[in-house]
Amino acid sequence: MSYEAILYDVADGIATVTLNRPDKLNAWTRGMQAEVHDAMHRAAADDAVRAIVLTGAGRGFCAGADMGLLSAVREGEARVSADPTTSPVPPMGSALADFRKTYSWFPTIPKPIVGAINGPCAGLGLVIALYCDMRFAAQGAMFTTAFAQRGLIAEHGISWLLPRLIGLPEAADLLYSARKVGADEALKLGLVQRVVPDAELIPATREYLRGIVDGVSPRSVAVMKRQIWEAMFQTLGEAIEVGNDEMQKSFASDDFKEGVAHYLEKRAPRFTGR
Repeated sequence: MSYEAILYDVADGIATVTLNRPDKLNAWTRGMQAEVHDAMHRAAADDAVRAIVLTGAGRGFCAGADMGLLSAVREGEARVSADPTTSPVPPMGSALADFRKTYSWFPTIPKPIVGAINGPCAGLGLVIALYCDMRFAAQGAMFTTAFAQRGLIAEHGISWLLPRLIGLPEAADLLYSARKVGADEALKLGLVQRVVPDAELIPATREYLRGIVDGVSPRSVAVMKRQIWEAMFQTLGEAIEVGNDEMQKSFASDDFKEGVAHYLEKRAPRFTGR
């Protein structure tokens, strides 16, 4: 697929997917949706990629659904899809049906995805950001659910995901009021994991991910990503059973042998993901 609404780049084991409609604050369109989906699966299939950054071009991350699309929905000329995806699940990605919806498929990608939030992140843009594994924010980033200001509701699973990330009362506050939240408050809430000066956002995100690319087993990360997303549907006992089973499988892996070998030999690891 050729890309018109995003940019895609791979360097040093990290794929960067950039929403690229800066004149519209990267407002989300159907074309962008298809291109992001394709790019993430492209990164999942590329053995040279071990981590993914999702960010926005210009001064914003994503201002939400494109107003042209919302206007068409208002006039009955279009609908916002909530249909399940039929794309094959990448190897080692979660295959839960809950992660097969239009926007909930990020956990099927078996590589860590960090949202680098470089400016306004609103509505559907916030939903997309929350499905990333982590979020790093520029100091000038701003977050808002926005839905209530448009006469809409908690869309695309944010009513399930947001309370699990920041707590039910805090989620209710952000959803009911649609108020704007700056980067520092987002950090206190747990909405983001790190805040850095604007100019340092991408370098800091890449520096963090280089530690994952160079220092840990991609197989381990893929399994752990599946574990933590699926554990939200499990009891403690079920999570323990899954962990016990995966531990036995890890003992038979090449990465386990390399994990022991590089430690004993006091050298940098050479993990293969197998």
